[in-house]
Amino acid sequence: MSGQLIAVGLGSGDESQLTLGIARQLRDAAHLYLRTEDHPVVEWLRAEGISYTTFDSVYTEHDSFPAVYDDIAERLIAQAHATEGTIVYAVPGHPRVAESTVSLLSERCPSQGIELTVLGGESFLDQAFVRLGFDPIDGFQLLDATMLNPASLSPNLHIVIGQVYDMFTASDVKLSLMEVYPDDYEVVVGHALGIHGAEQILRVPLYELDRVEGYGNLSLIYVPRTEDEAVRNRTFERLHEIVGILRSPDGCPWDQEQTHQSIRKNLIEETYEVLETIDDDDPTAMQEELGDLMLQIMLHSQMEEEVGSFTVYDVIQSLNEKLLFRHPHVFGDKTANDAEAALKNWEQMKAEEKRLKGAEQASASVLDGIPRDIPALMKAYKIQKKASKVGFDWERVEDVLDKVAEELQELREAILSDDTSQEDTLLELGDLLFAAVNVSRFIEGDPEEALTGTNRKFVKRFRYIEEQLRINGKSFDQTDLLEMEKWWQEAKLIES
Repeated sequence: MSGQLIAVGLGSGDESQLTLGIARQLRDAAHLYLRTEDHPVVEWLRAEGISYTTFDSVYTEHDSFPAVYDDIAERLIAQAHATEGTIVYAVPGHPRVAESTVSLLSERCPSQGIELTVLGGESFLDQAFVRLGFDPIDGFQLLDATMLNPASLSPNLHIVIGQVYDMFTASDVKLSLMEVYPDDYEVVVGHALGIHGAEQILRVPLYELDRVEGYGNLSLIYVPRTEDEAVRNRTFERLHEIVGILRSPDGCPWDQEQTHQSIRKNLIEETYEVLETIDDDDPTAMQEELGDLMLQIMLHSQMEEEVGSFTVYDVIQSLNEKLLFRHPHVFGDKTANDAEAALKNWEQMKAEEKRLKGAEQASASVLDGIPRDIPALMKAYKIQKKASKVGFDWERVEDVLDKVAEELQELREAILSDDTSQEDTLLELGDLLFAAVNVSRFIEGDPEEALTGTNRKFVKRFRYIEEQLRINGKSFDQTDLLEMEKWWQEAKLIES
């Protein structure tokens, strides 16, 4: 080893909270470095005449805390190489609790030939347990304010959030917590816990979290655990729990009886109800219908969990892995400057995925991968797109329009012929629809969306006719096609 480093903790308060061993290390250190001078023990160091060097100036040289911590770790390693004897590096709290510089040193020192020893110290958690009055055995989370993700929050646990350096960080914490907790949920801000004359414990509603003054190196935010349904109902875990209860022996008789086949149609219906809210541009209804669709996914997953095949968490894992694998331009080393390039990457990775799974390429069809039971109009569109990728396609839209005219004529002849069966007539109708789908591709439109728009337009105009009948005190059997056509034209004028 070419150098020695000892990382020690200054504790969360003044010198009275230092262990005897740490106090001796600080007194005897020939080379003492502090991550920051902003700590109550520093006053004692000065009184004892203990000299030290701080890294406070490094904070002003970088725009982010990770960059600061990286720089400090590299400087310490360089000093360890250049210095005879042992370097003592002192950090606030405990060196293994929320101390990034020590984590970086632990990773890098072995490969640099530096012997690193980590000694303890009272962490801010010790004072949090005492001063905030909760038992960690109940379950708690320790989270970093600078990297807080709403998805990581578990309301059924006590949550302690450290690294709340300033009001800006507190504001970010507030916004993350509001994704799960009500705006008026009571949280606790702790400043300088356990330090006589400096400690502050403030209980405030969540929306006031970034209005509290005094945030700094010795600040934390505490979110008490809760069983409040309003909070728990915003978590995925609660949804999984509810669906499990519904399917349990003590749950809902209807839910208990369902199978994949019995609720198959529900999945289809809920999908179309979501599509309706999208077409109506109705976010409120969309929120509800997406929930109904999610319930179908949860029920199917729960049925498989009960027999040990997979759980909804396996479903999520598979999806996450697929998204990561098929987006190499985001999570890998490929590039995509537009949507077309991104889609090309997706298709290439999809093919690679099949190869890795051992799919037989020799017997594979270009048309593989199209769901069997999707609506026929959508299926025709997908079939044509796949065929076009290998060159089986019309060259000009004019040719496609000629094909539509040809198919229309054949349908006309089939309908008017006494020799054509109903089955053959329907096949001619299918040919016409298939040709019309080809037109949609050439004009870069979606046939499903086109027909959906026409359906919506027809319903709106027809309801106008119904409204006019009511206004005039008539029913359908008291009017004729000529009058209805007049109202139809009025409806068209109103739209324009």
